Amino acid sequence: MRSLLALILFLNFGTCFAENTILAVVDNEVITLNSVEQKLNLANSHEEKIAIIKNRIDTILQLTKAKEFDISPAQSDINQALIQLANINEITIEQLNSYPEISLLTREVTEKLSILNLQRFITKDLIFNLSTNELIDNCPAIDNDIKIKQIKIAQIIVSEIDDSDISSNSKDETIKEFLKKLSKHITKGASFESFAKLHSQHPSYANGGISDWITVNSPTTEMLDLLKDSEVSKVYSNNVGFAIAIKVDERYISNNLEKCKEKLTYLNAEKFYLNWLKELRDNADIEIYINNL
Repeated sequence: MRSLLALILFLNFGTCFAENTILAVVDNEVITLNSVEQKLNLANSHEEKIAIIKNRIDTILQLTKAKEFDISPAQSDINQALIQLANINEITIEQLNSYPEISLLTREVTEKLSILNLQRFITKDLIFNLSTNELIDNCPAIDNDIKIKQIKIAQIIVSEIDDSDISSNSKDETIKEFLKKLSKHITKGASFESFAKLHSQHPSYANGGISDWITVNSPTTEMLDLLKDSEVSKVYSNNVGFAIAIKVDERYISNNLEKCKEKLTYLNAEKFYLNWLKELRDNADIEIYINNL
Protein backbone atom coordinates (compact mmCIF):
# COMPACT_ATOMS: atom_id res chain seq x y z
CA MET A 1 0.00 0.00 0.00
CA ARG A 2 2.80 2.42 0.91
CA SER A 3 4.53 1.68 -2.39
CA LEU A 4 1.30 2.30 -4.32
CA LEU A 5 0.70 5.57 -2.44
CA ALA A 6 4.27 6.70 -3.13
CA LEU A 7 3.85 5.89 -6.82
CA ILE A 8 0.60 7.93 -7.02
CA LEU A 9 2.27 10.88 -5.30
CA PHE A 10 5.25 10.62 -7.62
CA LEU A 11 3.03 10.57 -10.71
CA ASN A 12 1.01 13.57 -9.50
CA PHE A 13 4.20 15.46 -8.70
CA GLY A 14 5.58 14.60 -12.12
CA THR A 15 2.43 15.95 -13.84
CA CYS A 16 2.59 19.18 -11.81
CA PHE A 17 6.29 19.54 -12.56
CA ALA A 18 5.69 19.02 -16.29
CA GLU A 19 2.98 21.72 -16.37
CA ASN A 20 5.41 24.17 -14.77
CA THR A 21 8.39 23.30 -16.91
CA ILE A 22 10.23 26.47 -17.78
CA LEU A 23 10.33 27.00 -21.55
CA ALA A 24 11.94 30.42 -21.62
CA VAL A 25 13.15 33.29 -19.47
CA VAL A 26 12.84 36.95 -20.45
CA ASP A 27 14.35 39.55 -18.13
CA ASN A 28 13.93 37.24 -15.10
CA GLU A 29 10.29 36.47 -15.96
CA VAL A 30 9.63 32.83 -16.81
CA ILE A 31 7.39 31.30 -19.45
CA THR A 32 6.08 27.97 -18.25
CA LEU A 33 4.55 25.11 -20.20
CA ASN A 34 1.27 25.66 -18.40
CA SER A 35 1.01 29.27 -19.62
CA VAL A 36 1.19 28.37 -23.32
CA GLU A 37 0.17 24.72 -23.35
CA GLN A 38 -3.10 25.23 -25.24
CA LYS A 39 -1.36 27.03 -28.11
CA LEU A 40 1.50 24.53 -28.21
CA ASN A 41 -0.99 21.68 -28.56
CA LEU A 42 -2.22 23.26 -31.81
CA ALA A 43 1.28 23.56 -33.27
CA ASN A 44 2.12 21.21 -36.14
CA SER A 45 5.89 21.51 -36.00
CA HIS A 46 8.79 22.32 -33.73
CA GLU A 47 9.27 25.61 -35.61
CA GLU A 48 5.68 26.61 -34.85
CA LYS A 49 6.25 25.90 -31.16
CA ILE A 50 9.34 28.12 -31.14
CA ALA A 51 7.34 30.86 -32.89
CA ILE A 52 4.69 30.63 -30.15
CA ILE A 53 7.35 31.05 -27.46
CA LYS A 54 8.88 34.02 -29.26
CA ASN A 55 5.45 35.62 -29.59
CA ARG A 56 4.91 35.18 -25.84
CA ILE A 57 8.31 36.77 -25.19
CA ASP A 58 7.25 39.80 -27.26
CA THR A 59 4.00 39.97 -25.30
CA ILE A 60 5.83 39.97 -21.96
CA LEU A 61 8.22 42.70 -23.13
CA GLN A 62 5.31 44.87 -24.28
CA LEU A 63 3.27 44.32 -21.12
CA THR A 64 6.27 45.30 -19.04
CA LYS A 65 6.60 48.54 -21.00
CA ALA A 66 2.89 49.25 -20.76
CA LYS A 67 3.12 48.93 -17.00
CA GLU A 68 6.25 51.08 -16.94
CA PHE A 69 4.47 53.85 -18.89
CA ASP A 70 1.36 53.45 -16.70
CA ILE A 71 -0.94 52.88 -19.69
CA SER A 72 -2.57 49.61 -18.66
CA PRO A 73 -6.28 49.53 -19.58
CA ALA A 74 -8.90 50.70 -17.11
CA GLN A 75 -11.32 48.13 -15.75
CA SER A 76 -14.15 49.87 -17.61
CA ASP A 77 -12.31 49.32 -20.91
CA ILE A 78 -11.83 45.64 -20.11
CA ASN A 79 -15.51 45.27 -19.21
CA GLN A 80 -16.56 47.00 -22.43
CA ALA A 81 -14.34 44.71 -24.50
CA LEU A 82 -15.90 41.64 -22.83
CA ILE A 83 -19.39 42.98 -23.55
CA GLN A 84 -18.46 43.46 -27.21
CA LEU A 85 -17.05 39.93 -27.29
CA ALA A 86 -20.30 38.59 -25.86
CA ASN A 87 -22.33 40.52 -28.46
CA ILE A 88 -20.18 39.19 -31.31
CA ASN A 89 -20.84 35.65 -30.12
CA GLU A 90 -24.56 36.43 -29.58
CA ILE A 91 -24.55 35.59 -25.88
CA THR A 92 -25.17 37.66 -22.77
CA ILE A 93 -22.36 38.97 -20.61
CA GLU A 94 -23.70 36.75 -17.83
CA GLN A 95 -23.26 33.70 -20.06
CA LEU A 96 -19.75 34.81 -20.95
CA ASN A 97 -18.86 35.28 -17.27
CA SER A 98 -20.05 31.74 -16.54
CA TYR A 99 -17.61 30.37 -19.10
CA PRO A 100 -15.14 28.05 -17.26
CA GLU A 101 -12.14 29.78 -18.83
CA ILE A 102 -13.37 33.34 -18.20
CA SER A 103 -10.31 34.23 -16.12
CA LEU A 104 -8.00 33.20 -18.97
CA LEU A 105 -10.16 35.06 -21.47
CA THR A 106 -10.12 38.21 -19.33
CA ARG A 107 -6.35 38.01 -19.09
CA GLU A 108 -6.01 37.76 -22.87
CA VAL A 109 -8.36 40.73 -23.38
CA THR A 110 -6.41 42.77 -20.81
CA GLU A 111 -3.11 41.95 -22.49
CA LYS A 112 -4.40 42.86 -25.97
CA LEU A 113 -5.74 46.20 -24.70
CA SER A 114 -2.44 46.92 -22.93
CA ILE A 115 -0.48 46.27 -26.11
CA LEU A 116 -2.90 48.40 -28.13
CA ASN A 117 -2.39 51.25 -25.66
CA LEU A 118 1.37 50.81 -25.97
CA GLN A 119 1.25 50.91 -29.77
CA ARG A 120 -0.72 54.16 -29.63
CA PHE A 121 1.64 55.60 -27.04
CA ILE A 122 4.81 54.81 -28.99
CA THR A 123 3.46 56.11 -32.32
CA LYS A 124 1.33 59.05 -31.12
CA ASP A 125 3.85 61.78 -32.02
CA LEU A 126 4.93 60.37 -35.37
CA ILE A 127 4.62 62.62 -38.41
CA PHE A 128 5.12 61.05 -41.83
CA ASN A 129 5.70 63.40 -44.75
CA LEU A 130 4.72 61.25 -47.70
CA SER A 131 6.66 62.04 -50.84
CA THR A 132 5.05 62.62 -54.23
CA ASN A 133 6.65 59.42 -55.53
CA GLU A 134 5.17 57.41 -52.66
CA LEU A 135 1.71 58.77 -53.44
CA ILE A 136 2.08 58.09 -57.18
CA ASP A 137 3.32 54.53 -56.60
CA ASN A 138 0.78 53.59 -53.92
CA CYS A 139 -2.27 55.77 -54.59
CA PRO A 140 -3.28 55.45 -58.25
CA ALA A 141 -6.05 57.76 -59.49
CA ILE A 142 -9.55 56.30 -59.51
CA ASP A 143 -12.20 57.57 -61.96
CA ASN A 144 -15.11 57.55 -59.49
CA ASP A 145 -13.17 59.49 -56.87
CA ILE A 146 -15.31 61.67 -54.58
CA LYS A 147 -14.09 65.14 -53.64
CA ILE A 148 -14.36 66.18 -50.00
CA LYS A 149 -14.61 69.84 -49.01
CA GLN A 150 -12.47 71.12 -46.16
CA ILE A 151 -12.24 74.57 -44.63
CA LYS A 152 -9.78 76.36 -42.41
CA ILE A 153 -11.18 78.78 -39.83
CA ALA A 154 -9.95 81.14 -37.14
CA GLN A 155 -11.73 80.78 -33.79
CA ILE A 156 -12.02 82.58 -30.50
CA ILE A 157 -12.92 79.92 -27.94
CA VAL A 158 -13.89 80.74 -24.37
CA SER A 159 -14.67 78.09 -21.75
CA GLU A 160 -14.18 79.90 -18.43
CA ILE A 161 -14.71 83.34 -16.94
CA ASP A 162 -13.21 84.90 -13.84
CA ASP A 163 -16.28 84.82 -11.63
CA SER A 164 -16.75 81.91 -9.22
CA ASP A 165 -20.02 83.30 -7.79
CA ILE A 166 -22.26 82.71 -10.78
CA SER A 167 -24.12 79.50 -11.60
CA SER A 168 -23.29 77.21 -14.51
CA ASN A 169 -26.19 78.48 -16.63
CA SER A 170 -25.33 82.11 -15.89
CA LYS A 171 -21.70 81.40 -16.76
CA ASP A 172 -22.68 80.09 -20.20
CA GLU A 173 -24.84 83.12 -20.87
CA THR A 174 -22.06 85.47 -19.74
CA ILE A 175 -19.58 83.79 -22.08
CA LYS A 176 -22.05 84.06 -24.99
CA GLU A 177 -22.63 87.75 -24.32
CA PHE A 178 -18.88 88.37 -24.14
CA LEU A 179 -18.36 86.67 -27.51
CA LYS A 180 -21.20 88.67 -29.04
CA LYS A 181 -19.50 91.89 -27.94
CA LEU A 182 -16.23 90.74 -29.53
CA SER A 183 -18.13 89.90 -32.70
CA LYS A 184 -19.56 93.43 -32.91
CA HIS A 185 -16.12 94.97 -32.50
CA ILE A 186 -14.66 92.70 -35.20
CA THR A 187 -17.54 93.54 -37.56
CA LYS A 188 -16.71 97.22 -37.06
CA GLY A 189 -13.08 96.63 -38.02
CA ALA A 190 -11.26 95.26 -35.00
CA SER A 191 -8.61 92.59 -35.68
CA PHE A 192 -9.90 89.04 -35.24
CA GLU A 193 -6.31 87.82 -34.91
CA SER A 194 -5.55 90.27 -32.10
CA PHE A 195 -8.73 89.38 -30.22
CA ALA A 196 -7.97 85.66 -30.61
CA LYS A 197 -4.48 86.10 -29.18
CA LEU A 198 -5.87 88.19 -26.32
CA HIS A 199 -9.08 86.36 -25.39
CA SER A 200 -9.16 82.82 -26.83
CA GLN A 201 -8.62 80.06 -24.26
CA HIS A 202 -7.63 77.42 -26.83
CA PRO A 203 -3.98 76.58 -27.73
CA SER A 204 -4.65 77.93 -31.24
CA TYR A 205 -4.70 81.46 -29.78
CA ALA A 206 -0.94 81.65 -30.40
CA ASN A 207 -1.42 81.82 -34.20
CA GLY A 208 -4.54 83.95 -34.15
CA GLY A 209 -6.97 81.09 -33.60
CA ILE A 210 -6.37 79.48 -36.99
CA SER A 211 -7.36 75.80 -37.12
CA ASP A 212 -6.12 72.82 -39.07
CA TRP A 213 -8.14 71.75 -42.12
CA ILE A 214 -11.65 70.71 -41.06
CA THR A 215 -13.90 68.45 -43.14
CA VAL A 216 -17.34 69.92 -43.84
CA ASN A 217 -19.51 67.09 -42.51
CA SER A 218 -21.67 68.48 -39.71
CA PRO A 219 -24.26 71.24 -39.13
CA THR A 220 -21.62 73.42 -37.43
CA THR A 221 -19.01 73.05 -40.17
CA GLU A 222 -21.69 73.59 -42.82
CA MET A 223 -22.67 76.83 -41.05
CA LEU A 224 -19.04 77.94 -40.95
CA ASP A 225 -18.55 77.05 -44.61
CA LEU A 226 -21.35 79.45 -45.63
CA LEU A 227 -19.62 82.44 -44.02
CA LYS A 228 -18.66 85.26 -46.38
CA ASP A 229 -15.25 86.94 -46.35
CA SER A 230 -14.61 88.56 -42.94
CA GLU A 231 -18.11 87.60 -41.74
CA VAL A 232 -18.16 86.57 -38.06
CA SER A 233 -20.19 83.49 -37.21
CA LYS A 234 -22.90 83.34 -34.63
CA VAL A 235 -21.86 82.00 -31.22
CA TYR A 236 -21.71 78.20 -31.29
CA SER A 237 -20.69 75.49 -28.83
CA ASN A 238 -17.94 72.92 -29.25
CA ASN A 239 -16.32 70.30 -27.05
CA VAL A 240 -14.21 72.98 -25.34
CA GLY A 241 -16.65 75.81 -24.70
CA PHE A 242 -18.29 78.50 -26.84
CA ALA A 243 -16.80 80.14 -29.90
CA ILE A 244 -17.07 82.60 -32.76
CA ALA A 245 -15.16 82.15 -36.00
CA ILE A 246 -14.37 83.49 -39.44
CA LYS A 247 -13.69 81.39 -42.53
CA VAL A 248 -10.07 81.64 -43.68
CA ASP A 249 -9.70 79.21 -46.59
CA GLU A 250 -11.27 76.24 -48.35
CA ARG A 251 -10.17 73.32 -50.50
CA TYR A 252 -11.38 70.08 -52.05
CA ILE A 253 -9.48 66.87 -51.46
CA SER A 254 -9.64 63.41 -52.97
CA ASN A 255 -11.51 60.94 -50.78
CA ASN A 256 -9.60 57.97 -52.19
CA LEU A 257 -6.30 59.81 -51.86
CA GLU A 258 -6.99 60.59 -48.19
CA LYS A 259 -7.89 56.96 -47.51
CA CYS A 260 -4.68 55.89 -49.23
CA LYS A 261 -2.66 58.38 -47.17
CA GLU A 262 -4.24 57.02 -43.99
CA LYS A 263 -3.32 53.48 -45.04
CA LEU A 264 0.29 54.47 -45.83
CA THR A 265 0.55 56.35 -42.53
CA TYR A 266 -0.72 53.28 -40.68
CA LEU A 267 1.77 51.01 -42.45
CA ASN A 268 4.63 53.39 -41.67
CA ALA A 269 3.57 53.58 -38.02
CA GLU A 270 3.34 49.78 -37.88
CA LYS A 271 6.85 49.48 -39.36
CA PHE A 272 8.18 52.00 -36.83
CA TYR A 273 6.58 50.09 -33.94
CA LEU A 274 7.91 46.73 -35.11
CA ASN A 275 11.43 48.19 -35.32
CA TRP A 276 10.97 49.63 -31.82
CA LEU A 277 9.85 46.20 -30.58
CA LYS A 278 12.84 44.53 -32.27
CA GLU A 279 15.19 46.91 -30.47
CA LEU A 280 13.41 46.17 -27.21
CA ARG A 281 13.86 42.45 -27.86
CA ASP A 282 17.52 42.84 -28.80
CA ASN A 283 18.25 44.63 -25.53
CA ALA A 284 16.39 42.11 -23.37
CA ASP A 285 17.93 39.13 -21.57
CA ILE A 286 16.21 36.19 -23.26
CA GLU A 287 16.84 32.45 -23.12
CA ILE A 288 14.70 29.76 -24.75
CA TYR A 289 15.01 26.17 -23.55
CA ILE A 290 14.40 24.45 -26.88
CA ASN A 291 14.89 20.96 -25.44
CA ASN A 292 11.86 21.43 -23.16
CA LEU A 293 9.47 21.98 -26.06
